[in-house]
Amino acid sequence: MSDIKAAQRMLDTFTSVGADSFVVTKTDILQAVKWGNPYSIAELRERLPAMVRTAAIRRPCKISDTDTILAGENLIIRPTGRGVAFIQLDDLNADQLDRVRPAVFIIHATSPGSHQAWIAVSGLPEGKEAFKEFMRRVRKAVGGNDKSASHATRVAGTENFKTKYAPHFPTVTILETHPGHIMTVQQLEALGLVAPPEPAKVTPLAFARRPQSSSDRTRQWPSYEKSLAGAPLNGAGTGPSRSHADFWWCYLALQRNWSIEDTEAKLLEVSRRAQERVERGDPGYVHITVLNAAAALARNPRRGRG
Repeated sequence: MSDIKAAQRMLDTFTSVGADSFVVTKTDILQAVKWGNPYSIAELRERLPAMVRTAAIRRPCKISDTDTILAGENLIIRPTGRGVAFIQLDDLNADQLDRVRPAVFIIHATSPGSHQAWIAVSGLPEGKEAFKEFMRRVRKAVGGNDKSASHATRVAGTENFKTKYAPHFPTVTILETHPGHIMTVQQLEALGLVAPPEPAKVTPLAFARRPQSSSDRTRQWPSYEKSLAGAPLNGAGTGPSRSHADFWWCYLALQRNWSIEDTEAKLLEVSRRAQERVERGDPGYVHITVLNAAAALARNPRRGRG
């Protein structure tokens, strides 16, 4: 059921608007992460056909204590690019698609009636918080779309393996592409696709120092210093393995119910290794580390570090 040409068309469309690397993940029918790796464009072009073919292979998957189903793997890409930001709009209806069509570079359906559109934007201020705020304003202007969209998408030409679709899994289908179509902030504003910024919220002084509740304490970030101190030695034997420390810190953060997106942002603040990897042009390191921690947590939700 896979369509390698459709997958390559999606990759070409993303690269035409500035994507220069991709994090690729595979998940099972229960959406648990099986593996993830970062790839350059050249690497992904070479490996994509094999990824598409192997994702389609049906294997027995246990979905409950008593039920097993034959299913393949979901193939998912997350694009990144220098000087361009990608805004994902999910679960759009026909009216919303008409509104955003002048701005998007690709529209595809992950299942019948479930449309997804992507906008490439140049000229945004640097920084994750600035991007998140602008993305919220675009999604608010469009209205009603899935605000939990993760900036990653299923690859066109592959099947959407979810239990609710079994045994007839839909194929991700490209509806239209507009290669090279990049928008500026001013162009999006002219199209009415950017909501006004929300006024800053002022916290009354009486509430500025309220005592922490038990739920607040469980949401504290774990200590990176303790994760580093408890890490095994690195391969050279000269100090703690910072990659192990990064992984364990992410595991503890996710265990405390921080989101994957928030954990990625915080890891970049606390881990010098993560900062170095990004500076060397490896933005996928942070995302893969968090995904691996999430996969480990899904397997061992009650595991704690002594």
